[in-house]
Amino acid sequence: MITTDDLRFFARISAETTLTAAARALNVTPSAVTQRLKQVEGRAGVRLIDRSARRLQLTNEGELVAARGRTILNEIDDLVEDLAARKDSVAGHLRLIAPLPFGRRFIAPAVSQFRVCYPDVKVDLYLSDRPIAGTGENFDITIHIGDLPDSSLVMQKLAPNRRILCASPSYLSRRGTPETPSDLRRHDCIVIRENNEDVTMWRLTRRGKTEHLRIDPVLTTNEGEVARAWALEGQGILIRSEWDVAGAVQAGQLIHLLPDYSLPDANVVALLGHRYGRAARTTSFLKMLHENLTPVPWRQV
Repeated sequence: MITTDDLRFFARISAETTLTAAARALNVTPSAVTQRLKQVEGRAGVRLIDRSARRLQLTNEGELVAARGRTILNEIDDLVEDLAARKDSVAGHLRLIAPLPFGRRFIAPAVSQFRVCYPDVKVDLYLSDRPIAGTGENFDITIHIGDLPDSSLVMQKLAPNRRILCASPSYLSRRGTPETPSDLRRHDCIVIRENNEDVTMWRLTRRGKTEHLRIDPVLTTNEGEVARAWALEGQGILIRSEWDVAGAVQAGQLIHLLPDYSLPDANVVALLGHRYGRAARTTSFLKMLHENLTPVPWRQV
């Protein structure tokens, strides 16, 4: 017989595009995910995932388990929440998803602090390079940074966050410092592919006028920490969130380029599931997280 833990596990992997991505999100090995999936399928008595597909593809029975499982889990969480409300406490199951590096640096410590204050809340924190893909029924809160696609979810701003154009002193001493946006065309550029944004179109604004620059990157990655390391090593010019590079700029490890120009903001927001208004655990965590990000920590370096 399938357990609620099985349903939570299957809800998590069904939100990913591959079993490898699911293993990364669960912080276990791919073989561990495969073994657990076999156990769940054994208890269900049916195949839930099509192993022949290159990407993670649910069978008809898998679609049923994912959909009905979410309903069951939501009802269980609602029951726990209603019981907690009767004794004026914060309890239940809080499910969060956040970008990998930001989540490690800012969300994980907040979760630890939250558990100290509210020990009756069980928290699942998933870190992903595509957290926006996990929005909807699977998570109570999705932490998102950058351009926001059309969404039916409620958004709550957590902290302002600029984007910064930067490069290391070693790179600039070797290749020179760009003085205008058009100068960037002759430089080595580093790009982070995330959130389905058009990341090779750089938009720099000064005095109300925006210049659009299509760049041809020499290095591309989907991992922000990798791109930051390349920039620190002198590999090229990078656009990166203020939260990640402000300390390096302050220390002189990276130089803020074209400071008279601004780039599109990448504010930190929380996307909330449809049940957020009824859950004290959700509102309590958001309150704590907002307090942790006020004043903005990356502007205090």
